Amino acid sequence: MQRTGVSWVVYTMTHSAFMLGLTVFASQFPSFLLSLIGGITSDRYSRYKILLITQTASLLQAVLLAILVLIGHYTVAEILILSVVLGIINAFDVPARQPMIHDMVTNKEDIPNAFALNSSMVNIARLVGPALSGIILVKFGAGICFLLNAVSFVAVIISLVLMKLPPYVPSTIKKKIGHELEEGFVYLKNTPSIGIIIIMLCLISLLVYPFNTLLPVFAKVIYKGDAATFGYINSFIGLGAVGGSIMLASLKKGTDLKMVLLYTSIVFGVFLVLFSQISYFPLAMLFATLTGFGMMAQTTVCMTIVQVESAKDMRGRVMSYVAFGYFGMLPLGSLLIGWVSQQFGAPNSLLWQGIIMLIIVTVFWKFLRADKLNKKEQQVLEVV
Repeated sequence: MQRTGVSWVVYTMTHSAFMLGLTVFASQFPSFLLSLIGGITSDRYSRYKILLITQTASLLQAVLLAILVLIGHYTVAEILILSVVLGIINAFDVPARQPMIHDMVTNKEDIPNAFALNSSMVNIARLVGPALSGIILVKFGAGICFLLNAVSFVAVIISLVLMKLPPYVPSTIKKKIGHELEEGFVYLKNTPSIGIIIIMLCLISLLVYPFNTLLPVFAKVIYKGDAATFGYINSFIGLGAVGGSIMLASLKKGTDLKMVLLYTSIVFGVFLVLFSQISYFPLAMLFATLTGFGMMAQTTVCMTIVQVESAKDMRGRVMSYVAFGYFGMLPLGSLLIGWVSQQFGAPNSLLWQGIIMLIIVTVFWKFLRADKLNKKEQQVLEVV
């Protein structure tokens, strides 16, 4: 709700696609700068306590944003500053939150399904939140939208307090931060099954994922709508994302996740191209749903592969490199896409983002099919 509200408020104040990109940049670039430190913090200290701190800080940030908008004396600069604050918080929240799933699930075979179920929870929020945000923005204004977001953090913190986790055992070996960062980099270099996935994720984050930066332009200019229209677009994307999560959660144990990543990436690219060129709203929402399906299934599979194949003592640092790439490339990509859209139009920008997604799939095709090809070769050898 907050993300939808902030984007809409900034766009209605500036009518600038570039400012939309700058808003995303402000909220995520700090995470890029600090995510590696966040990963080390996650490996050194109790992830549970880190989450309690970051979620409390997020609550305070949300309250400040709500108060600022409710009193009616706010500027784009002030909204951007609070976005920067949220980006700093997320730099420590993400590397702690994702690996903590391993602390809750004892059977390693259940980890992919656990990540898919976690993703479905997030995507239900992506489905309901934007639509609700759009309605509230139209009926009650941005201040109420942000206030409801602030209240929601109370439920998050209560949920954390009620959780029962294995006791935290601190590491007895203390190393310098620089050495730990170097260890994480060497580990990724020596583990190409993880490193290549992160490189692929970085490219997609830079060149493709920022497509949603331009959705307010589609709502207001292409579909001649208002904040509710923007919310509906996000919700249809969220509907597809929920479908992707359910599909992943229902996968049988032992499914080749790299092949799933290959197919969902193709779906993402194809339907993003189609969505970019359709001005008829109902049909565009069908393509938006399938775009959301491919995008979120792809992201979740990437995260799952990285988590499942990472060593226990490296998960925090590996996730910090994921966050470093994701939060670093996405804001830079948002600035780039905002500028390109300003020059060539939002539909053309999205068209090329979909084409680039298909090019990335082609580049990584051999790597993603490697396990399947190796299995076929092994079967042939066994027959011989």
